Amino acid sequence: MAMIQVLDPHVADLIAAGEVVERPASVAKELMENAIDAGASAITVEIAHGGMTFLRITDDGKGIPAGELKTAFLRHATSKLRTAYDLEAIGTLGFRGEALAAIAAVSRVEVMSRTADSPLGASLCLEGGQPGEVEEAGCPLGTTMIVRDLFFNTPARLKFMKKDAAEGAAVFAVVQRTALSHPEISVKFIRDGKQELLTPGDGQLQSAVYAVLGRDLALGFDPVSGSGEEIQVTGFVSKPTCCRASRNWQFFFVNGRQIKSRLLMAALEEAYANQKMVGKFPGCVLHLSMKTNGVDVNVHPAKTEVKFSREREVFHAVYHTVLSALEGSRSHPAADLTRAAVPATPVPQATTAPQAVRMPVSSSTRPSVAAPRIPPVLHVAAATPRPTPTIPPAAPVLSRPSVCENKEKPKAEPVRPVEAVDKNVDNVDNLPNPVDIPHPVQPEPVPVQSEPIPDAPDRPAQEDLSLPQQPWRVAGEVLNTYLIVEQGDKVILIDKHAAHERMNFDRMKAEGYDPMSQTLLTPVVCHLPPEEQAALLANLPLLEEFGFAAEEFGGGSILVRQAPFDVAVGEVGPTLSEIAQKLLSTGRADPAAARDELLHTMACKAAIKGGWKTSPQELEKVAQAVMSGQVKFCPHGRPVAIELTRSQLEKQFKRA
Repeated sequence: MAMIQVLDPHVADLIAAGEVVERPASVAKELMENAIDAGASAITVEIAHGGMTFLRITDDGKGIPAGELKTAFLRHATSKLRTAYDLEAIGTLGFRGEALAAIAAVSRVEVMSRTADSPLGASLCLEGGQPGEVEEAGCPLGTTMIVRDLFFNTPARLKFMKKDAAEGAAVFAVVQRTALSHPEISVKFIRDGKQELLTPGDGQLQSAVYAVLGRDLALGFDPVSGSGEEIQVTGFVSKPTCCRASRNWQFFFVNGRQIKSRLLMAALEEAYANQKMVGKFPGCVLHLSMKTNGVDVNVHPAKTEVKFSREREVFHAVYHTVLSALEGSRSHPAADLTRAAVPATPVPQATTAPQAVRMPVSSSTRPSVAAPRIPPVLHVAAATPRPTPTIPPAAPVLSRPSVCENKEKPKAEPVRPVEAVDKNVDNVDNLPNPVDIPHPVQPEPVPVQSEPIPDAPDRPAQEDLSLPQQPWRVAGEVLNTYLIVEQGDKVILIDKHAAHERMNFDRMKAEGYDPMSQTLLTPVVCHLPPEEQAALLANLPLLEEFGFAAEEFGGGSILVRQAPFDVAVGEVGPTLSEIAQKLLSTGRADPAAARDELLHTMACKAAIKGGWKTSPQELEKVAQAVMSGQVKFCPHGRPVAIELTRSQLEKQFKRA
């Protein structure tokens, strides 16, 4: 058995560095938190090659005295804690005193700092955690940290690093969250000599939201403010009509610390229950202010998770604050419909619930004054009839019944809608088992005999062979979504969107996807999270194969000049965001899986949508694919059809 011994200090530092420093983004996070704790009013972050070779953070905080520079890089050296009682109420972002030691252990660090009472600053260089001599240096008030050649002495860590674009995007995401957490600090981000972010630092959260998230996303947010049980909640939440396809736009802060919390996420989304589309997630920038002894921030190595002492009160505070803002919001689609029907006479603006802050809206984009709030049904009736299509008195029936025969599979043709009303119909997960009609089974050849063999008198009828050959007919369509097919004593309901999506996917995978692309008259600017932007930019050739011509536009945006004909202009941004999410989930480990995921997306975009009016000929093609057994499930695994027998219907009507 090996002898137990104390680790070498250098090895211990490398182990500690692995817990704190995972990538350049971790370095940026720790150094920015130190700058905030030092009272900085302006922070500049500069990186090169994703932060792997160069990362500099400059602040105008209190600075570090020359005599304490070496001490600052020792393990567990901090100015933020003195006794064990201080751990019960931590009010600073950093407190363990191991960030600088961990960073210096795996990189080459240069630091320059000057305090307000010193005419000259001091500088110190460290390599692999070994400090040099402290020297005098001329520098402005505050501290400048330069980190070079990250993981130069731990090459095993380098193979886990991603491309420079992905690492730089992760650093940018950290800078964005820091800017949202402290709007009173002006934050600047420079990547490879190009400025990508600058916040005003005026103390207004709306200014930081506007600078970080962009104009389009910021205008889709409503301010919220509420308090209860010694908890105050302020910030912004997205309108129900502006929800996104992922949770990447949810930012939660507790006492100025950015955290990840399933509790807060559940409270937020519970407030949106029955107000947002299925599969969409609300965005938010929510700040919670509470007593420091009511939250434990020392439960996660990266300090990104916290534990609340009174979780129920925190949940209720967030839930009721967001719900109150949504109920008092006048930005629902009903208000837009009413606005189009109101006369041109001025209408006094109704008083809404008090809110902490108001989003800045330019004169060119400011909405007209809404009418006093009335019930939603009256809003819709006054503006325009309900968009739900009326069902004709008699469903169209094809004159000639179709027979499921074992013939060549029809090639799917592009189906163009009569009315391009995009309605997402995916709620068939809880339906009964799908129809699974096998292909016609060919009887086995009978050996040639000298005399024909007569059938036995008690031979059972081959019902399993005759079922697929029973004639069927399309009896009609309901809700512009579900086909009704009658076959013998059965009624089969087919989801035309799910079935056509599978037809498209099989055709694209078998024949290859050759999209018909169109050059956009006005290029579309898509503002995406840094991780999604990096995933798309790293797979531009793959996007070109699927009909997209995109390029980096700066400021966390992507400019799209060309898109597939099947994707509407308004769906370009959400489609790219969905593609980016799938690229992030599959990664580079399995290119075939990533390509299939993209085929799923494009097949869905090109399929008939629920709510579209479809011709009887197109409906018959979809029904033929399902009834022949060619299509059974959609690419996402949902059933495309369900079966109701005569006996099941008679039981429902109490006839059995």
